[in-house]
Amino acid sequence: MTPLRSLCLLAMTLAAPAARACDVALMLSVDVSGSIDGGEYRIQMEGTANALADPEVAEALAEARARIALMQWSAGGMQALSLDWRAIDSPADALALAEEVRALPRAYAGADTAVGEALGFAADRFGPVADCRRRVIDISGDGAQNAGLPLAPFRTRALAAGIEINALAIESIGISITVFYQRFVISPGGFVMAVSGHVDYPQAIRAKILREIGRPIG
Repeated sequence: MTPLRSLCLLAMTLAAPAARACDVALMLSVDVSGSIDGGEYRIQMEGTANALADPEVAEALAEARARIALMQWSAGGMQALSLDWRAIDSPADALALAEEVRALPRAYAGADTAVGEALGFAADRFGPVADCRRRVIDISGDGAQNAGLPLAPFRTRALAAGIEINALAIESIGISITVFYQRFVISPGGFVMAVSGHVDYPQAIRAKILREIGRPIG
């Protein structure tokens, strides 16, 4: 290879745009404890699927080169990674993920609520997406912790690893789930989005995903 050709190849390499890095890895953590009936489970999954398939959300996820996973959680020892990390590099990837979410079977039913172990399980799954600029646990639920190991150590461990925690509080059983998530669950600088019942979940999860990836809510 001539020196001139070598210089040309070097110039082309330097001029080539760098591959866009992953901006955010988002673990969708869905409550499937006993307070969630069959219809409410379907509302959660259909709402999440519809949010991912929304054109604005799909475009925003692709622009962020987002990585998305989904887990279901309930009582102590009841956490399931229903969908491992999916790369969203185009709106079509988001649409494909939406269809996977829509078809997911329920992992557990009729059990208690172990929020701490859900956080711990989620935090332990970010290894494959450690290169993402932000790592976020997006936890939703309609009940305070009533089972499993203490919550605080799991939250502390997640925060020490640099993981953000946000929540969607479903206010449907007569106690303030929003206050519980604000005081004991979300990370400093995190947020809780509250809805009055499962029927409002689809609109809320769309708004929440847009907020988590830094897109103004439209």
